[in-house]
Amino acid sequence: MDSKRHWEDVYRSKAPDAVSWYRPHLDISLTLICEAVSDRNAAILDVGGGESTLVDDLLQRGYRNLTVLDTSAIALDTTKQRLGSIAEQVTWVESDITVVDLPEHRYDVWHDRAVFHFLTESSQRDAYIRLLTRAIRPDGHVVIATFGPRGPARCSGLDVSRYDGQQLSDEFGAAFELVTSSLEDHHTPAGFSQQFLYCYFRKL
Repeated sequence: MDSKRHWEDVYRSKAPDAVSWYRPHLDISLTLICEAVSDRNAAILDVGGGESTLVDDLLQRGYRNLTVLDTSAIALDTTKQRLGSIAEQVTWVESDITVVDLPEHRYDVWHDRAVFHFLTESSQRDAYIRLLTRAIRPDGHVVIATFGPRGPARCSGLDVSRYDGQQLSDEFGAAFELVTSSLEDHHTPAGFSQQFLYCYFRKL
């Protein structure tokens, strides 16, 4: 099964608040983004935004230059319906992050919660980082959350990679400075605990 079909099946079969990565609000991501950019016109890309409420919370705080990318049309449609008419203020991109064509030096902030750890092949990670390097502006900001060292080895039926701050920094390379990192114990709707690593990088 290809990646897009897999994720369409996941979102078709589960309610938004039933997927393992669900949180009512992405508080850590939101705090890191707001600390990184106070300019409400900053261009923010949410990679794998799917049904996340991050876009709702950013709009509520006055951010107006938002792009949400996900491979699942079902997930994006769910979020558009939730937002109603204000969905027109957001740019929606239905694509795989390893192959999508994004504008050069377009984004001030690149946010990714729970996409990068699904890229278990080095070729996938290389494609992701090439795109990130091209799409983010000089001095741009990267907020990324992956499974931490004690996180699960599989998620949604797929193998995943786990990272500590240094390992993720090594993956991103010398063009990105690791500013902060922290661990979170995320409690899934099913009652399990998953360790997440949050990192904030700055593009050099």
